[in-house]
Amino acid sequence: MSARPQVTVYGVDGQKTSAALPLPAVFKAPIRADIVQSVFTKVAKNKRQAYAISENTGMQHSAESWGPGRAVARVPRIAGSGTGRAAQGAFGNMCRGGRMFAPTKIWRRWHVKVNRNEKRYATASAVAASAVPSLVTARGHRIEAVSEIPLVVSDEFESVKKTKDAIAILKAIGAHKDVIKVIKSRKMRAGHGKMRGRRFTQRRGPLVIYAHDDGLVKALRNIPGIDTCTVQALNLLQLAPGSHMGRFVIWTQSAFGALDSIYGSETVKSSKSGYSLPKNVISNDDYLTIINSAEVQASIRPAGQHHQKRAHVVKKNPLKNKQVLLRLNPYARAFSEKKLGSVKKVAAKGVKKEAFLKVLKN
Repeated sequence: MSARPQVTVYGVDGQKTSAALPLPAVFKAPIRADIVQSVFTKVAKNKRQAYAISENTGMQHSAESWGPGRAVARVPRIAGSGTGRAAQGAFGNMCRGGRMFAPTKIWRRWHVKVNRNEKRYATASAVAASAVPSLVTARGHRIEAVSEIPLVVSDEFESVKKTKDAIAILKAIGAHKDVIKVIKSRKMRAGHGKMRGRRFTQRRGPLVIYAHDDGLVKALRNIPGIDTCTVQALNLLQLAPGSHMGRFVIWTQSAFGALDSIYGSETVKSSKSGYSLPKNVISNDDYLTIINSAEVQASIRPAGQHHQKRAHVVKKNPLKNKQVLLRLNPYARAFSEKKLGSVKKVAAKGVKKEAFLKVLKN
């Protein structure tokens, strides 16, 4: 994104306007999927509602143990006779209709504290990832008809009050295909969730971020898959649903222009007290090319020694390789010649084979 410092503003008719906004510094923040996933997991737990079973569940029977001597377990048994329920085990967690092991309590640790700066880091990463078309496409959004990512629409979009007008604007800017994808993805949930108020599942559509709500939220609330959020309170659960970065975000002009004042830049101080945007440690992650470049190698090795290779380490056996032997022991040549001379003298005298071998060994 840093290669394109200016972002075009589109009108509600889908045409380019004369306005162009500088790219906010938050879009240059490091994209850290590990931090986003960690913070998302913790923040999502803060929406849970406490639950627990009743304290007397499974313990409301008239049951008593039969004790020893009847060749049955000592588990408490239902009183009475003449019914199938009589003499059945009760109370224990292994019994039908009994209590559970370690009954749940409402004072379980439901909520998790998340570091404020860590949450801001994750939000900045999610905002930066929303401006990378490859990440947006990989997340499943249909943006082939969108002219530009990030997509910025003029402030007339904030004053739309009717759903049919909002749909017309989405068609004009090329975002309607993502809404169609959401409508087609709606299906019945598999499992008991159907009985718990969430019968259907569907994909996520665009996220519309605005600065002032002049009717926009009411106009968009009935369009499937579309979420709305104010730029003053960006939500990681909306920017990266399921902890997957790259959501398709539609910005209004005022919201896009307010990002520098919220998160800060090189020239503007952030409105968050004591906050500064995270920065990349290196600007180019191709470190192998950097290390092997001529500039880096020139500072590591003295001039004129760039092509010198390290001395080859000999790993040959000197007892089998004569050249290695002579390199380690120069006297080996003289010793060998002296020994060969004595052997030749013995051979000239015509001694037997056994005596000849004895001379070689000595």
